[in-house]
Amino acid sequence: QVHLVESGGGTVQPGGSLRLSCAASGFGFSDYTVTWHRQRPGEERELVAQISAVGRSTIYSDTVRGRFTVSRDNTKNMVWLQMVNLKHEDTAGYLCQARTCRDTAWGQGTQVTVSS
Repeated sequence: QVHLVESGGGTVQPGGSLRLSCAASGFGFSDYTVTWHRQRPGEERELVAQISAVGRSTIYSDTVRGRFTVSRDNTKNMVWLQMVNLKHEDTAGYLCQARTCRDTAWGQGTQVTVSS
């Protein structure tokens, strides 16, 4: 099973950029599909981006498509979420998830606040 740790969150002004990182430890990270989710207090968790195990396929929610880019480097056990043109509504806790058909792991999350 992998263990995930997110980092890179912070406070940014509208229109700004952040890059979130998801660092994985454990065996077989290249077998895992990784997704980025976000959650605001009192709301359901929203899937915003997904990258396939070898990184050839990505999926984005309508709310972030064109502004967020997910990437990974399996040699470094890392996944990133580059976020540009951030909006107030992007404020949330961001979590990464790694999954296979037999295993699912979540990180602890990192907070992104977009505020003027």
